[in-house]
Amino acid sequence: MSNLVAFSQAGLPAVSQLSTALRAAAQQAAPVGMVILKMDRTGHWIFGADQTEVEAGSKWAVNPYSFIHGFIAWGDGAVLGEKMAPMTQPLPEVEAAPPGASKGWEQQIGVSLKCIDGEDAGMEARFTTTSVGGKRAVQELALAVAIQVDKDASKPVPVVTLGKDHYQHKSYGRIYTPVFDVVEWISMDGKPEAKAPEAPAEAPAEEPKRRRRVAA
Repeated sequence: MSNLVAFSQAGLPAVSQLSTALRAAAQQAAPVGMVILKMDRTGHWIFGADQTEVEAGSKWAVNPYSFIHGFIAWGDGAVLGEKMAPMTQPLPEVEAAPPGASKGWEQQIGVSLKCIDGEDAGMEARFTTTSVGGKRAVQELALAVAIQVDKDASKPVPVVTLGKDHYQHKSYGRIYTPVFDVVEWISMDGKPEAKAPEAPAEAPAEEPKRRRRVAA
């Protein structure tokens, strides 16, 4: 697991400095080589240009230094401008929104993750969102990291599964929102908490390989 999870710490501040910044981020209303991770309108987590569905139950390590906030401007389905900064820094300043931006500048937050098991092990992804539910999910995850850093700074990396919740909108019907379920905490070099060895279990019968859903 450690080879998949280890994050570079070159030039980064001490882990202990994360707490203050992430607590502040929780109160606020893809680099090259990363895929874009998002939740579609039907509540499925998908990634990449082909909108491939994330493997159910897969685990993802969240880089605690990758929380970002800023602004994005959309126009006719295309990004016209984006200004982001680490959550350890103030929100970036923006000028007038680019011509054609349908909603002007929208506040956006995000985080980077790395899949650590299953079919997509080793893949790095960037999740950004402007929705109320999406921002709440990232803020709650940031706050969880801040609390964990105060508790045990040696294991600041949350390992999560990608879940979903929903609410009923009076005009748009059922709206799905992302959920990051923390299943364990590990160190920056990918080492989990020590656990007592378990008795070996019988190997289950091999299941047929599942087919990946490609969203329309």
